[in-house]
Amino acid sequence: MGENGVLQTRLRNGLRVHLKEIHTAPVISCWIWYRVGSRNERPGVTGISHWVEHMQFKGTPRFPAGTLDRTINRDGGIWNAMTWLDWTAYYETLPADKVNLALELESDRMVNCLYEPKEVESERTVIISEREGHENEPTFRLAEEVQGTAFRVHSYHHEVIGDISDLRSISRDDLYQHYRNYYTPSNAVLAIAGDFRSSTLLKRIREYYGGVPTSDIIDFESRVEPQQFGEKRVLVEGPGETPFVEITYHSPAGSHPDFLPLSILDSLLSGASSLNFFGGGISNKTSRLYRELVEGDLAAAVSGSLPASIDPFMYSIRATVRSDSEPDRVVDVIDQEIEKLLQEKVQEAEVSKAIKQARALFAYGSESISNQAFWLGCSEMFASYEWFETYLDRISEITSERILEVARSYLTPQNRTVGIYRPRGGTFNG
Repeated sequence: MGENGVLQTRLRNGLRVHLKEIHTAPVISCWIWYRVGSRNERPGVTGISHWVEHMQFKGTPRFPAGTLDRTINRDGGIWNAMTWLDWTAYYETLPADKVNLALELESDRMVNCLYEPKEVESERTVIISEREGHENEPTFRLAEEVQGTAFRVHSYHHEVIGDISDLRSISRDDLYQHYRNYYTPSNAVLAIAGDFRSSTLLKRIREYYGGVPTSDIIDFESRVEPQQFGEKRVLVEGPGETPFVEITYHSPAGSHPDFLPLSILDSLLSGASSLNFFGGGISNKTSRLYRELVEGDLAAAVSGSLPASIDPFMYSIRATVRSDSEPDRVVDVIDQEIEKLLQEKVQEAEVSKAIKQARALFAYGSESISNQAFWLGCSEMFASYEWFETYLDRISEITSERILEVARSYLTPQNRTVGIYRPRGGTFNG
């Protein structure tokens, strides 16, 4: 048993297992993480990882489609899944005495999903409709153009949901091959937190997963994004009444030493943002950009985003521009605030406040059993569980000098893409 009551081990077939005992409530949260997401996709099959996630709910011989929902609901549990840049994750949160159900259905889904042609075509309609729904959102249209412009070479170029042309052409065999390639024990992490004894639960895990055969991953090697040598600009026009701004800087990987100082820099500029997909937010009204843009009547909202990823990704600042304001003016004000950061040392009191907010938000996003299980696996996808365990200590050591250093390294015009959405009025079709 490691620190904080976490047991970490690996089965002979390569499956990594992380267990954390939490005896505050008779509940368990079981997560299975696969190292596959949109990063592992090539042009022609973009969106395939997300589509495979959908197909995993379409049944096996042991659990036909529809029976899983009834089984989980009958036992008072919840379950779901998500696909992102670097991973796909499935989870069940159940009464502690139903842990065998989670182990059985996930070990079964790892091997025996059917991918019936009829279900594939049905889900094609669902996913294309989902994609079209996103396209009705100006923020999605802008974000997709900015991301695709910022990344010319790396597979982070496309959105997780994929390109519409690929969603129309991906075949059942494409999906099944993607499933068989990546859904194997050596490419997975099983993370469980809750009310159990680790030694007893580990025996059950060996029973359910020990006999699952592993296979070598035929991995897709992402190409390294070349250095950007000048600012890029994107203009998107479309229906609506509200302009939007998104400014994106190439940022370090989640495991890089500059990542956490940059996250505190984001807290100073736009307010602390949660690293947990289930984490709540806290007020950003004391952040520099809120004061200048929102209180200055230029924007209705402003936020920042710095996801933790395997490869260098993006730090984004987004603003909802007031209809009586101009996007270019919002960009100018953001530039002015960044220039202040680059030229003037941030006061230690302001750094301390930003760190305190980040600590609080991290705590809010880590307190429940489900969140604890989330971090058991998620941190392993881009770094290791030690990244999570040492987070609070590491951000407490960040100084104003370190913030200035990362600001000068990343927040340069040559390293960014500026996107503006200009509304034409009217509504979206469809």
